Amino acid sequence: MKNFIYNTPTKIFFGKGYENKLGEILSSYNTKKVLLHYGKSSVKKTGLYDLIINQLNASKIDFVELGGVSPNPKLSLVLEGVKMCKKENVDLILAVGGGSVIDSAKSISNGAMVDHSPWLFNIKEKESKNHIPVGVILTHSAAGSEMSNSCVITNDDTLEKRGFSSEENRCLFAIMNPELTYTVNEYQTACGIVDILMHTLERYLSLGDATPITDNIALGLMKSVIEAGRIVMKNPKDYNARATLMWASSLSHNGLTGTGREYVMSVHQIEHELSGMFDEISHGAGLAALWPSWAMISYNACPERFLRLAYEVMDIPKTEDSNADIIACINQIKLFFKSIGMPTCLRELNVPKEALNSLAMNSMFNGKRVLEDVVTVDYEKALEILNLAYL
Repeated sequence: MKNFIYNTPTKIFFGKGYENKLGEILSSYNTKKVLLHYGKSSVKKTGLYDLIINQLNASKIDFVELGGVSPNPKLSLVLEGVKMCKKENVDLILAVGGGSVIDSAKSISNGAMVDHSPWLFNIKEKESKNHIPVGVILTHSAAGSEMSNSCVITNDDTLEKRGFSSEENRCLFAIMNPELTYTVNEYQTACGIVDILMHTLERYLSLGDATPITDNIALGLMKSVIEAGRIVMKNPKDYNARATLMWASSLSHNGLTGTGREYVMSVHQIEHELSGMFDEISHGAGLAALWPSWAMISYNACPERFLRLAYEVMDIPKTEDSNADIIACINQIKLFFKSIGMPTCLRELNVPKEALNSLAMNSMFNGKRVLEDVVTVDYEKALEILNLAYL
């Protein structure tokens, strides 16, 4: 087990009705002025927007608002938010939505404390030292940004999608009522299931020896996500299954399932470029299309870990041919993705084949980046993964 620091300062209010205590929660932090940050129409259609406004007014908390966050959140909107926070002396940003809204809020919170563009944090030219606190009302179980130290933003001018990790990205609190995810449509629910699963799967299938506690947590979480995912796709209002996915989204990306391990999450790095270049591609769908190809190229480097995944998560019958068992596991995960309506190749996402070279080059930062994963991923390996994912 490698050395690690595990820090989870975000206070979680999990369960039914906590959104009705928003004013009380904000007042407990002595909040004076909020930037209310959200996506497009859904927060208003569901009535959540009106509830929030009533809570703010009843608690005499001033607010300004900035809607319009899109999937793959954009730097241009972040910069608008930065200006608003500085002008209005905002002391807390309330992100109402899923990972895109939360990441946009995080970028605004960091950018409001500096004189340069927060994009410099994402491209690692600057390091964040301070931020405006971010609170969350979670409405989509997927990215786990509510408890993660990650912030991923797309630069609208260059179409680069870059993430950075920092303790300044930790949220102050998160209100997590699984009922608020009932209205998420089938496709986005499925994208979320894949994202949750992949955050742990890529940590589990990583370099190093066995880490028994971490490995068992990871395997148990993945099995629970698949079970709950199957239930939710049939019954979107199954509270316990929605609750499982919501809590798993947080645990899958708050560092817990990677403690004591080295991981770089190569599939995530390639997918960031994919959904950055093709804005219509949801992150979870991109991951589903790429992961099976990465797995086929990588499984010989860590067969023992794939075998535990096969037997303990995917319920593959054990045979004398461990290689066949691993391939059966990969195929079973592909079948799971298909069963919930997710793509398993890039053609299903209408990605033109002529874009693959640019995707590989850009994901490896013009060929200068090398990811030391179970199989080293450089430009050539990224292109191999993308070509296999196209078949």
